[in-house]
Amino acid sequence: MTNDDIEELANYIERELYRDIGPLLFGTKLYTALGFPSAHAFRQACSRNTMPVEVFNIENRRGKFALSRDVAKWLATQKINNIDSGGFIEKKI
Repeated sequence: MTNDDIEELANYIERELYRDIGPLLFGTKLYTALGFPSAHAFRQACSRNTMPVEVFNIENRRGKFALSRDVAKWLATQKINNIDSGGFIEKKI
């Protein structure tokens, strides 16, 4: 798979995230999109600086935020890298 494949998939995911959520992910939607099973696991990754995407604070808001674009790019990269490394592929019927 190529960088073009990653970009195409990332653009698709980004459009879906924008449509359903908007440009910012936060709270439950953020940590589930990143594959964390709980808010606690997400907080631990933040404190250990092992987040797969850039998360940030917004003044006068609680919690962490990430751009839908960054999450989409990371998800697409994970998917394509898994395919290239011989990961399990489920066929759509």
